[in-house]
Amino acid sequence: MRKHATNSIQRDESGLTAVIEFLSAFTLFLMILTAFLSLAQLEMGSNDTSVDRVDRAAYNGLDRMTSNSGWYVPLSESSLDYNNSTMDWHRIDAQGLSQGIVQVGLVVDGELDHQRIAALSNITEDSLLTGLGIDNGFSMFMQIKVIESDNISRIGLALFEGGTPRNSAEISSSASVTFQEGSEKIQLILEVHDGGRKSNKLYITEISPRSVSGNPEWIEVLNPNDFAISLEGWSFAHVSPSSNTDILLKEGVISGHSTAIFTGDLLSQDTGNSSHIFDLGQSGFLGVGMVSALDDGGGIVKLSYTQLSEFQPTEVFRVEWGGDTGFFLTPGQSLEWNGNLPATTLEWSIPSQPSPGN
Repeated sequence: MRKHATNSIQRDESGLTAVIEFLSAFTLFLMILTAFLSLAQLEMGSNDTSVDRVDRAAYNGLDRMTSNSGWYVPLSESSLDYNNSTMDWHRIDAQGLSQGIVQVGLVVDGELDHQRIAALSNITEDSLLTGLGIDNGFSMFMQIKVIESDNISRIGLALFEGGTPRNSAEISSSASVTFQEGSEKIQLILEVHDGGRKSNKLYITEISPRSVSGNPEWIEVLNPNDFAISLEGWSFAHVSPSSNTDILLKEGVISGHSTAIFTGDLLSQDTGNSSHIFDLGQSGFLGVGMVSALDDGGGIVKLSYTQLSEFQPTEVFRVEWGGDTGFFLTPGQSLEWNGNLPATTLEWSIPSQPSPGN
């Protein structure tokens, strides 16, 4: 009887061991299956086609920029002039690049070309997207920076940084590549966004609303961005007790980190070190000599931008003289911004000498 009980206990223990081993093996199987499915999902990507499109755009765009030196094809009478195409796109100025198709390439003989990086300031974000074959409606942000260097002061140095910020888009994807240059590592990051509000900034830095001795009225504008800014969609408005005028700009480009002069007369305008000059005299928005378009006694000039998806312009910058500002200008004087934001009346002053373009 005792022997029979002992055999029964042994069988129960063996059965329990088998159950435990089965459950352990089954749990391990589930863990492996879960890991496999997760890996498969990572390899195949998301099931969301919108996310897939943004992923592909980021990867393909980065590949195009870093696999060759790029090219430029000018437009001639609305058709591409392939006979005058060139691989030296970085030698074309901002206005020229805006009048053709440019596919940016930053690599020559397997290395980053710093002349081409510097030339990115002549390209608008939209032109870069078009040249890289990225879909309409997408926006982007690009950064090129030093991530390793024997010179500690250069670590984190941005060689280029500009575009539409990620926080204004619903879907975003990024791709990156690293280049070794001597003791330094340089990383290029391309972010592509499904939509997003373009980060357009232009600042009025100086204005001369009272012309003298045949000289024109003029407005100095700075582009603080790394990318060039197309003037299409930008507008000026002048508001004063005596008159209200405005003008919508339809063409022109201001390259990154450069100054432009908008003038009432191209021939007599002192341009200083400005990179661009635009005529607003023929439209009557700015005057010259005895012909005054801006109110001498006081007024406001507003610089605004209209997004493609919007109908009303958004004011970006303004300058005011006369009235409660205390700035009453004599003929030939200018009003200059000191660079601090927000640009309230306290940040403006009358310099001893006007300095257009400087």
